[in-house]
Amino acid sequence: MPVSSGVPEYPSLRTSVSRYRSPRLAKSVGQIANSFLPFFGLCALMYASLDLSYALTLALAIPAAGFVVRIFIIQHDCGHGAFFRSRCANTIVGRLCSLVTLAPYAHWRRQHAGHHANWNNLDRRLSGLDLYSSCLTTDEYRNLNAERRALYRVSRHPLVALVILPPLVFLLLYRVPFDTPRSWKKERRAVHLTNLALLGLSLALGFTLGFRQMLMVQLPICVIAATFGVFLFSLQHRFEHTLWARREEWNFTAASLRGSSYLKLPKILQWFTGNIGFHHVHHLHPRIPNYRLQACHDANPLLQAAPVLTLRSGLGSVRFALWDEQQGRMVPFRPLR
Repeated sequence: MPVSSGVPEYPSLRTSVSRYRSPRLAKSVGQIANSFLPFFGLCALMYASLDLSYALTLALAIPAAGFVVRIFIIQHDCGHGAFFRSRCANTIVGRLCSLVTLAPYAHWRRQHAGHHANWNNLDRRLSGLDLYSSCLTTDEYRNLNAERRALYRVSRHPLVALVILPPLVFLLLYRVPFDTPRSWKKERRAVHLTNLALLGLSLALGFTLGFRQMLMVQLPICVIAATFGVFLFSLQHRFEHTLWARREEWNFTAASLRGSSYLKLPKILQWFTGNIGFHHVHHLHPRIPNYRLQACHDANPLLQAAPVLTLRSGLGSVRFALWDEQQGRMVPFRPLR
């Protein structure tokens, strides 16, 4: 029998957290400044360092990638209408962010909305979910033939899912309107317009600084940012004691408080990742700006009962790939060989 969510709906909780939904213009503008300016400064240093030492260039790529992750969080907030009160301002800034993150803003926003509508609902896993926030049940896995089992295992192997695929998603998959219905005309157009803008920027950089130099700087930044960003996203939902529930057992509060984690990061990483570790708060109310998530968490005891992960425990969570409905937890492949 499916495991019950075990968490009742708390209408008052969502009302309480709603007090934190209003963006603050000074905070938002300040976050744009302290994300974009250091990123461009580090890129300039990386280009200058090419004549000194490529090891130094690669070392600088690490903080530069951290700022890309931070810029992605700004794009993420804009996509939820959380960064500015103005929809137009959110759209403009979100599109500008996409030229750094490589994720077409309108396309990504609509797909991400599907994730928020269906996360951790076993009966709606084909509606807006993806490799990193979805899974098979143990019974479904056992019913696969040998070839499909092998394919599923390979796709979920940490080396493939968290190292090889993330850069390919941002560099290649986001260049085409994948998994996009023909009726999503605006989103499909956004992919092509983003590609044209990126092509123009690449040509400008290439002809000014050299195409080889451009690849030596931009490619490591993209690879590091994509790998770390996807790892963080994966941890938010796929850990041993997360919650998956059938439609009749699923409720919004349980999915937020038990189906999303509080990833407790060192302060410097919390800053670079825009407080996205407070993912349970974000899912409970996606319109809360990233810079108000911690205050909301700290003010609500119910939110503090969410599952807590650290980077160390998170590294151990990458092996959990299947949902066991009988045990009510994620399990690794090994016992099912």
